[in-house]
Amino acid sequence: MLNVKNLSFSYQKKAVLKDLNFTVEQGENVAIIGGSGSGKSTLLKLLYGKYDLNFGNIHWKDTEILGPKYNLVVGYEFMKYVAQEFDLMPFISVEENIGEFLSNFFPKEKKERTAELLEVVELTEFAKIKVKTLSGGQKQRVALARALAKQPEIILLDEPFSHIDNFQKQSLRRKVFKYLKNKNITCIVATHDKDDVLGFADCILVLNNQQIEANDSPENLYNNPETPLIASFFGEFNVIDHKIIYANKLKVVKKSNLKAKVISNYFKGNYYLIEADLDGEKVYFENRFQLKKNEIIYLEITE
Repeated sequence: MLNVKNLSFSYQKKAVLKDLNFTVEQGENVAIIGGSGSGKSTLLKLLYGKYDLNFGNIHWKDTEILGPKYNLVVGYEFMKYVAQEFDLMPFISVEENIGEFLSNFFPKEKKERTAELLEVVELTEFAKIKVKTLSGGQKQRVALARALAKQPEIILLDEPFSHIDNFQKQSLRRKVFKYLKNKNITCIVATHDKDDVLGFADCILVLNNQQIEANDSPENLYNNPETPLIASFFGEFNVIDHKIIYANKLKVVKKSNLKAKVISNYFKGNYYLIEADLDGEKVYFENRFQLKKNEIIYLEITE
């Protein structure tokens, strides 16, 4: 179990994180979300031991995670960290990068393990290709596979799919997070993309104003967003009568107390996002068809 207690950290005199407390069980997938500059990446680096804490402590099981004041070499054998900058060897092949830290005393096992991870990150056909020739998204996948090679107990991922195009991102997420669950590897992922979280995370930790604003399951946070920041992570929303209402919870009806005027239509694939004026405030709702500009409509909040 990861246990973070009273964690505080500052860059010189600028406070970044203050009095953070949370735990993560073995095999759990925890997502860290928050606005730009909220400290998501910094928290991952602290968990890895890249920086020294100003106050508090971090433990993985019985081991205290300490920073560079105490460790000549940053990091621990049981933990891997995949940053947004890839630490790869450009002049050797993809499979050589992945197998770099696997023992040559067991060539059969090394070959099988490398092949397994190439499949997980969907790079089997690029096994013999030198890393320097790969795209940014492909390099990101190599970095993921390389971090998993020695099967760590815990892995820290910083925006792990940010360089990968949408065509491959969906299946890659499913394969990577399924692999982590099957191997009982604890995963903590910092992300701004809700699709990295929904369907995969056991828990979401929301950072705001240097502290943890919320720590709950994706379902509970989505169904009961206590702040606009939390709601914004899940999609378009409105504040009506001091309540947060998602765009997909508003529908057009024949008559109601919510009278609005259509401003714009935005095509979203299987629906249109409609922007309207409601008592001088902009509201957004989903509708199957376009609506005429300046048309008067009535809205109802659904469950």
